[in-house]
Amino acid sequence: MSPGASATRQLSGTTFWLSFTAVVVCNFLSALDITAVSTALPTITDELKGGDKFVWVGAAYGLAAAAILPFSGRLADTFGRRPSMLACVAFFFVGSALSGSAKNMNWLIAARTVQGIGGGGIINLASIIVSDLIPLAQRGTYQGFLILTWCFAAAIGPIIGGAFAEKATWRWLFYLNLPLAGIAFVLVACFLRVRTPPGSLREKLVRIDLLGNFIIIVGTTLALVALTWGGIQFPWNSAHVLAPLIVGFSFIALFFLYESLVPKEPTLPFDVLANRTSFSGYFSTFLHGIVSITTIYYFPVYFQACMNASPIRSGVMLFPTALVNSPFSIVAGIIVKRSGKYRFPNYAGWIIMLIGFGLQTMLKADSSTGQWVGFQFLTAVGVGLIWASTIFPILAPIPVTRVASALAFYNFCRTFAQTWGVTISASILQNELKRRLPSQFLAMFPDGAEIAYAAIPLIRTLPDDLRNEVRDAFASSLAIVWKAMVGFSAAGFLTVFLLREVTMHRTTDETYGLQEQGPLSEKPSDLEDSPNTRGFSDELTTA
Repeated sequence: MSPGASATRQLSGTTFWLSFTAVVVCNFLSALDITAVSTALPTITDELKGGDKFVWVGAAYGLAAAAILPFSGRLADTFGRRPSMLACVAFFFVGSALSGSAKNMNWLIAARTVQGIGGGGIINLASIIVSDLIPLAQRGTYQGFLILTWCFAAAIGPIIGGAFAEKATWRWLFYLNLPLAGIAFVLVACFLRVRTPPGSLREKLVRIDLLGNFIIIVGTTLALVALTWGGIQFPWNSAHVLAPLIVGFSFIALFFLYESLVPKEPTLPFDVLANRTSFSGYFSTFLHGIVSITTIYYFPVYFQACMNASPIRSGVMLFPTALVNSPFSIVAGIIVKRSGKYRFPNYAGWIIMLIGFGLQTMLKADSSTGQWVGFQFLTAVGVGLIWASTIFPILAPIPVTRVASALAFYNFCRTFAQTWGVTISASILQNELKRRLPSQFLAMFPDGAEIAYAAIPLIRTLPDDLRNEVRDAFASSLAIVWKAMVGFSAAGFLTVFLLREVTMHRTTDETYGLQEQGPLSEKPSDLEDSPNTRGFSDELTTA
């Protein structure tokens, strides 16, 4: 049977659709939590008296998710996709239960760390399993459906978070995850029928690069701690920030050196970075992670601080972002699938994002509905196009046997960048608010407090003149955040010039295919279908 015929058979069977459904539900579970928390943060920090630690509610989750990603990819290769996904869902369940029962900010931050381990693994395993089931050349539409799921969660998440925070209790935001995680666990256990690599437990443990994973976890943790502290709890030039930042990035550099020289089965095989097309895709993914999470986290701040919106209403006002991302992610996937080329949606996405963020810098405290809706719409179009487009230049030049490692690093770049996006934007906003807010209002907050989220519940209680000054200060400060996103988008646009069109794979790796059917095609060797061995010359077969 030809590869094309095998692909058609595998992508139309009941086992395939049940397996794909299990992956989609897991992806939805993780995405809902990330997006719902943003609108509830002001209420959470106010109730737990943790205005000085607000950024850690998101950063602890992102930090844990980023640190675990390379390790989860290696676990998936060694122990199989289904056991690894079940473990991640279990971690997410436990972390959600602990978050919902938190009595103080330290408890919540620790619980979010546990939750982040599960959430990061879920997102990573979801993309890896989809790559096992669907050849890259046919993945555009399916990739779009995964992003559609994420964006649907992004659409309803802020409203759910705002509703619980305003009408009930924010704790139900986390308790809601418990039945969803239970459903996801059952679906994975019953329907995710993919092969598990053979071998004893001892043989599999020996294959795991424990030292390499320890190095990257330590490096990532230290770097993100420094980024979280910088400009908020401590000045950027203080030892509290510089020491962990320098040591953290030293560990990350050591990880790359160690992986290239020591382990026989490295966590990060360097052939996933050996050509400029894949490298450009990773860098573009990193930049996209920064700008996309900033939009999700800081538009609700604009709505609640400048427009006196309630948590629920701010979630509704975020609809232009949430509901536009997903259709244009699917559009990008369809374009790639039908044309076999991926450069155009990458170009278009960054250009539109540049325009959108540029317009957002013009938003004022009294901007019209047409302005904040229209500017959001444009930015969301660009964000959606890029969301679905960077995976293709990353995977096209590498052999299918390296997909899990490549996707683990892809998800690491995105998750690591999202934490950068939250913390960099928080630092910019904090510093700008200190400069722009009226002195009598600033005097209400102790040193080290995160002003934005601590201030929002107080704004509506202020006298009219002071309230208008505070609203204007927030709008002007957020304009600087959007200007920073213009810079990141410009850098993203420049990465596209490194891309080359590479013929995309029409095979998958049989090692992890569906159990009830034969392989999609013969298992390729490391050299077959491996144009990346040509290095940065990128003299690749063009589509």
